Amino acid sequence: MHIHATLVELCDAFNAHDLDRIMALFADDCVLEMPRGSDPWGSRFTGKAEVRQALAGRFAGLPDVHYGDAEHFADEAAGTGMSRWRLTGSTPEGTRRDVRGCDFYTFREGQVVRKDSYWKIVEPPVAS
Repeated sequence: MHIHATLVELCDAFNAHDLDRIMALFADDCVLEMPRGSDPWGSRFTGKAEVRQALAGRFAGLPDVHYGDAEHFADEAAGTGMSRWRLTGSTPEGTRRDVRGCDFYTFREGQVVRKDSYWKIVEPPVAS
């Protein structure tokens, strides 16, 4: 599968909340870097088991998460790709999320070896 097609498949699998389908596209030695964390890279998860657990946490924290307005860009020669999207969803407590973000991917032999995620920081408007 070409990188662009894999990016589309990843987005579809994330929107279906299908961890098996997602993880089938990741290499055994994959790395996931999430936007929030105590380190400059956010939170880092290494290996399929940790990545799967982190993604399961994403779905639990935003049970209706959806990645809309997706655009995908691929550089087949470099083995990299990027997906830009608008994430919407609500926490179990009812807090609504609506943010733009992107994922930078590195591929090896058709599988994801790194997914590095970024989100905009959305703050409430300041009262004047």
